[in-house]
Amino acid sequence: MKKLAPTQKAYAAAGVDIDLGNQVKAGIGARIAATRRKEVLGKIGGFGGLFRARFKGYRDPVLVSSVDGVGTKLKVAALMRRHDTIGRDLVNHCVNDIAVVGAEPLFFLDYVGTGRLDPQVFNAVLGGLAAACQEAGCALIGGETAQMPGIYQGGDYDLVGCIVGVVDRKNIIDGARIKPGDVLVGFPSSGLHTNGYSLAREILFNQLGLPVQTPLAGKQTLGQALLAPHVNYQPRLRKLAKRVTFKGLSHITGGGFVDNLPRILPAGVDALINIGTWPALPIFDLLARRGGVAREELYQVFNMGIGMVAIVSAKDAPKVLAHSQSYIIGQITKGRRKVRLVF
Repeated sequence: MKKLAPTQKAYAAAGVDIDLGNQVKAGIGARIAATRRKEVLGKIGGFGGLFRARFKGYRDPVLVSSVDGVGTKLKVAALMRRHDTIGRDLVNHCVNDIAVVGAEPLFFLDYVGTGRLDPQVFNAVLGGLAAACQEAGCALIGGETAQMPGIYQGGDYDLVGCIVGVVDRKNIIDGARIKPGDVLVGFPSSGLHTNGYSLAREILFNQLGLPVQTPLAGKQTLGQALLAPHVNYQPRLRKLAKRVTFKGLSHITGGGFVDNLPRILPAGVDALINIGTWPALPIFDLLARRGGVAREELYQVFNMGIGMVAIVSAKDAPKVLAHSQSYIIGQITKGRRKVRLVF
């Protein structure tokens, strides 16, 4: 064991600075106070977050949970030296994952694992988490910050979140009533959201050698396009649900259209997607033109500009278009629970 400095602790010399961790986390309670809901009991820092399970207005409440991470979008954040949007990505992704069954988000927990704790990075990530939770009406109820040198290298970090929401059992959206003739309505994404970054980085940075400052359309750079925060669709879906009946909702994340839409399709139907029925974002044009990837695979890796798909009856589709930024992108036909891409 190497000789310690006069004031240095052995654990800190091994790479885990408990005192620094405590110092960085000391102000968390105040920073996330705005995310608190009336059902939250206790305070941040306990062994478990407390949430009182009283759901006013719900006759048969069903809890809905999901867990996810940000993936290798974190490498882009490091390249851009900007970490204030990553927390938003994580929260919004998780909110969408439970919104597709009709759930309201209740509370959220996060995990940050790193090789070396950087207070500036940590505070930027926390700021994004807290802001997105507040906007979603979701309490940030707890989390974990782990310093693990040897697992994570240097300042690299991982970010994972767990969300819990609630939906009345009679209002669960499960896709069971989807039938031929129904319409697919797509809601635009802001970019890649939080999926496909391993392939995007390989194409853009390794194969094409593009710097993050590369200009795209308008004043947006490549780095800015790649860091565009994941959209939270739940508020607009909640408003639209007062006007239309959602037969199915699909969050277009890892697996793109090809793997996500079948998750909500009942037996005996296919989802037919008419490619080109929505505006293409410059980042996807670039990947399609210069990436050397088969067209079909692009729609299995990336969201290609559509982050959420709603399946509604033909009579409800015009109402969705009239009250949201959205596009009719396809229809339901007879089939075998497959996605068919029409170019």
